[in-house]
Amino acid sequence: MSDAFANTALAHVAAIPPYPPGRPISAVAREFGLDPAKIVKLASNENPMGCSPKALEAIAQCAADTRFYPDFDNYSLREALAAANGVSFDQVLPGAGSSDLILQVSRGWLDATRHAIVPQYSFAAYESTAAAQGANTVVVPAKGWDHDLDALAAKVTDETAVIFLATPNNPIGTAVAPADLEAFLAAVPAHVLVVLDEAYREFLPAAEQPDLKRLMAIRENLLVLRTFSKIHGLAALRVGYGIARPEILSILKRLQMPFAVSSAGQAAAEAALADTDFAQAYHDLNARERDRLQAAFASFGLAYVPSKANFILFEVGDGPAVAQALMRRGVITRPVANYGLKTWLRVSIGLPEENGIFLSNLGEVLAQRAA
Repeated sequence: MSDAFANTALAHVAAIPPYPPGRPISAVAREFGLDPAKIVKLASNENPMGCSPKALEAIAQCAADTRFYPDFDNYSLREALAAANGVSFDQVLPGAGSSDLILQVSRGWLDATRHAIVPQYSFAAYESTAAAQGANTVVVPAKGWDHDLDALAAKVTDETAVIFLATPNNPIGTAVAPADLEAFLAAVPAHVLVVLDEAYREFLPAAEQPDLKRLMAIRENLLVLRTFSKIHGLAALRVGYGIARPEILSILKRLQMPFAVSSAGQAAAEAALADTDFAQAYHDLNARERDRLQAAFASFGLAYVPSKANFILFEVGDGPAVAQALMRRGVITRPVANYGLKTWLRVSIGLPEENGIFLSNLGEVLAQRAA
C-alpha cells in the first residue's frame, strides 16, 4: 500500500461519533475469561423471553428457500400490519428495523440547508443520520426528564424539516401523555415531518398508548415508527415498519436498499404479530420485574427515573466504572455517558433470575466502592 494514502471521506461524516452498542456476551466472555453461559446481558433492551414459538416455526420454514430473494413488496407482512393497525395497505412500509427508516428520513428530508429538531436525551441515531447528510440538529433541553413539547414546537423555523420524537423515550424511559402528544402534533407547522418513534409502545398500558387514527387525523405530515426488535424479540432479524401517508412512504421506499427485509424476517414478524398471547406475557412479566427493580433501587438509596419501557435509568455515581465492575462479574449493563449522563446506568429488565443476579452483584459492587 502506498505511503501516500489519504482518507478522502467527507469530513462531516468522519466527525460523527460511532454508535456505542451494548457489548455482546461473546466479547465480554473473551475479555474477562468468563463462561458465556453464566453471563447476564441487560444492556440492549432485548426480550429476555426470546421470541414467539410461532415466529421460530416461521423462520424454520424459510430455511429451505434461502436461494430466493425476499418478497420485494413485503406483501403478506404489509397486509397483516395494515389489518392490525386499522390502516390501508399503502400506509405501511416495513424496513430493516425502524433504524433503517430513520436513516431514510434523514436522506430524504435533510441536507445542509435544512435542520432537524430532537429532544435532549434522544436515541443517538437521530443526530447521527442527520449529521451524515450535512444537516444541523437543534437539541431542545429536557423539562426534568420529560420532553419539553412547547419548547420543541417553538424552535421550528422555515428551515426545520424534521422533528424526531420518541415515546416512551430511550434512554430515559418516560412517555408523553396521549392528550399532550395530540396537542403538540396540532401545534407544529404543517411543513415539518414529525417522526414519532414508538419502538417501546407496547410496554405502555393500553390506556396510555396514543391512538394512531386520532394522530393521523390531527396531522398529515406524520411518520409513526414501530419495531419487532423489542416486545416481539426479533432483534437479530432487523424488522421494523413505518405508518404514514403513501406520499411519505413512497420517498422512503425509493431510498431503501432492494429487499431490505429478509424472507425470514417477514415471516417471523407476521407470525409474531399474530401471537398476541406471547406479547402480553412479556408485557406482564416486564411490568412486574420493573416494579421489583425500582423498589430495589429505592432500597439501595439510588435515584432512578420511573420507567414506562423495558429498561430503567438509575444513578450510581460513576456509570462507566460501575458498568465495568459489573461486567467483570458477568453482568452487562449500559453506560450512558455518551448522552451526558456519566453518573447514570441503564439496565434492561430481564427474567426474574437474571434480575436477581444483577441486583446481588450491584449491591456488592456498590458496597465495595463505598468501603
